Amino acid sequence: MSGGARIVGSLVVIGVVAAASAAWYVRGPGPMDFSGGSKVALADYKEAKPTGVPAKLAQASLIERGAYLARAADCMVCHTAQGGRDYAGGLPFKLAFGTLYSTNITPDKETGIGNYTDEDFLNAMHRGIRRDGQRLYPAMPFAAYTYMSDDDALAIKAYLFSLDPVRNETPGNTLTFPFNQRWGMAFWSALFNPDTRFAPDTSQSAEWNRGAYLAEALAHCGDCHTPRNLAFALDNRKKFGGALTAGWRAYNISSDKSTGVGGWSKDDLISYLSTGHVTGHGTASGPMGEAVLHSFSKMAPEDIAALVTYLRSVPAVASNDPSTFAPPAPASYKEGGGSANAAGQKIFEGSCVSCHGWSGESGLSPFATLTGSRSVNDPSGTNVVQVILNGTKTTAGALSMPAFGSSHSDEEIAAVANYVTARFGTKGAQLTAQDVAQLRAQTAQ
Repeated sequence: MSGGARIVGSLVVIGVVAAASAAWYVRGPGPMDFSGGSKVALADYKEAKPTGVPAKLAQASLIERGAYLARAADCMVCHTAQGGRDYAGGLPFKLAFGTLYSTNITPDKETGIGNYTDEDFLNAMHRGIRRDGQRLYPAMPFAAYTYMSDDDALAIKAYLFSLDPVRNETPGNTLTFPFNQRWGMAFWSALFNPDTRFAPDTSQSAEWNRGAYLAEALAHCGDCHTPRNLAFALDNRKKFGGALTAGWRAYNISSDKSTGVGGWSKDDLISYLSTGHVTGHGTASGPMGEAVLHSFSKMAPEDIAALVTYLRSVPAVASNDPSTFAPPAPASYKEGGGSANAAGQKIFEGSCVSCHGWSGESGLSPFATLTGSRSVNDPSGTNVVQVILNGTKTTAGALSMPAFGSSHSDEEIAAVANYVTARFGTKGAQLTAQDVAQLRAQTAQ
């Protein structure tokens, strides 16, 4: 071999190694790699089975089991448009490069998934491939669902196929080039979708493994709470460290005691997931409120406990989320923060004080208490604005907040959000009408 050929060959080898190293770095660790224990195939696991449904449903019908698993996977929330039929699709996902719309997953044969075979369904759930061979975008969390067992995925299919078919042609996506080229998702999947089923960790308890399965394969918590890299894949080096998702701030839920949930007790976390509220930590709203309403609050207590056991094991990740929380504000409107914001105070007095009170500790419902919540202590004001714009939905019997987006201007909402964060938080937001308009656009349907 000539010297020139050897040089070219060496450069090729170096290039291949460099490309492989770059791919390895970009892909990063898997969602459960932090545990560091030995993984075994599900069939070889000797403890209680971590997949499937809780013991009380073990003898239930396939459709009943699928209904429980579909709720745990939160399928309805993403596949139901505002004012639309359940699971009939059309919910917009607004991204920097266009809008995606969720698909109809009712058993309608023309506009839904009524023609999907078991194999077709597993390909979509595990590999992000539609029946027609086209690639799905990761707004459909197939990189999480890939850990779901075949039996559980097919139980969900059985439940979906038991629903009434809904004929609903969902809008076409409006992605710009090159993001509208679905074939490119094959490369994304090769890097970021392991296409492997859940493997229990033998170094952890059966409860931890059940919680891991619920959090990673079904509830896909990381899709909201884990930051994404430049390729829009989860950056598990900052697992559960918080992220901006669909116009809302999904806060740090790692075990960090300052900005995460490391300072929450197990009972606090169980209460928050089960009811959407815990005294001293606030009330779930936005996508998290919907997850509690439609998913977590419907789950068996032992599954919520397992989920919390897993959550509390996730390593601490420091973030920019609120780390200090203001005490209750004075009972008199004449005292406390925000007094210089006359416009915001006037709106709060006319539309908000009857539920929230001047102190931020509601006498009407604990769900309306502002004191201690992350949202009002977050100087970005992001979630405060979204709650004002869109209201909240909570568990049955709890007080919900109406939306004020249609009755108040962007300028008015900026003023009252600045007032709320200044009065009830540690540092007031400095939002403008333009900031509110941008947040409004991200959640408008």
